[in-house]
Amino acid sequence: MFSLLRRNRDIRFLFGAQVVSYLGDWFTFVALAGLIDDLTGSKFLVSLVLVSLTLPSFLMSPVAGSFADRFDRRRIIFVVSIAQAIAALGFLLVDKHTVWLAFVCQSTISALAAFIGPSSGAAIPNLVDNDQDLRYANSLFGSTWGIMLAVGAGLGGIFSSAFGRNASFIADALTFVIAAFLVSRIRRPMQAERTQVSSRRVRPLADMGEAITLARHNKVILALLASKTTFAVGAGIVSQLAVLASDAFGSGDAGRGALLGARGVGSGLGPILAARLVQRDMAKLLRVCGWAGLGFSVAYLGVGLSPTLAVAVVFVALAHLGGGAQWTLSTLGLQMEAPDELRGRVLAGDFALVTLMLSLTSIAAGLVSESIGVRSTIVLFSCLAACAAITYLTSTRSLRQHLRNASQPQ
Repeated sequence: MFSLLRRNRDIRFLFGAQVVSYLGDWFTFVALAGLIDDLTGSKFLVSLVLVSLTLPSFLMSPVAGSFADRFDRRRIIFVVSIAQAIAALGFLLVDKHTVWLAFVCQSTISALAAFIGPSSGAAIPNLVDNDQDLRYANSLFGSTWGIMLAVGAGLGGIFSSAFGRNASFIADALTFVIAAFLVSRIRRPMQAERTQVSSRRVRPLADMGEAITLARHNKVILALLASKTTFAVGAGIVSQLAVLASDAFGSGDAGRGALLGARGVGSGLGPILAARLVQRDMAKLLRVCGWAGLGFSVAYLGVGLSPTLAVAVVFVALAHLGGGAQWTLSTLGLQMEAPDELRGRVLAGDFALVTLMLSLTSIAAGLVSESIGVRSTIVLFSCLAACAAITYLTSTRSLRQHLRNASQPQ
């Protein structure tokens, strides 16, 4: 798998850009969650930090998908990364009188990130040489999010404690600049040559309508889109990890970093293990997505009942083995099924659905946590996540059987 980075220069640069960008993101998340907690003492506002990471991306996804399919994907990522660097510097102005500015800056970064996900995800099939390399690339890119969460959150907690939160915010801005430089070095076209000349005018509703029509006529794509959405039903509990560290275990930024780092370890290993298991079997891919979501919910039940921070760290890592596998496999399936001229919009639609559900469940988790406490909230939402996973497995059973029958030799 890692030989792909040696063999493919362009994948190496895109991978490097993602690595440094994620590193800065998690430096900021640890510092920002701690800053909001210290300035306000509000569990609800801490949960809104995760909402500001997700909801703006949902709102911009229809436009972002259209851009990814109509304009040069390399240029999109470059320009957006520079704009994100500027927005990250706004965190330096946040104090107890300007808490609102933290959410404005993070929401701006998140809204801009909506353009990067579809552009890079849709470009990967055009930067690899065969289906096997596509699987390797998705394992790498999927695990990178988790590994950088582990490294970024773990180091971020230590870095923030040692050098201050402003240093974390400056580091975040620098990572966006580095990412822009690395993407500018990619040589291979990041989209296929269009056989038909399409208008450059972006039509968010009409463009996303084409992706919706494709999903309606392709049950596999519809099932893959539903996969992340049902998984996100209970995933809002992730917003409460920062609160759990302080309220249940009495730890500060270092404890938050440890829990988020454990999330990254699981998210990093999950995609690698899942890709080896599934190969090109779409029926198995859909089944593993459902079981991975169920594993996520069971492990988070353990998080809510954990007596110590160390035990909670173990359960968080186990939970996100399933979460990382589910996220990467559903994306791989969409890259395999969606045509290049619609792939950006399909991936943007997928991202929009999951970010909307994550935002809603994060808000709900914050409100519930204010009423019944963080431990009870995690237990409640883990049960909801289990119900969603079981529903997904049940509703896709006939499609999986059809795919198995179709793949068998006549």
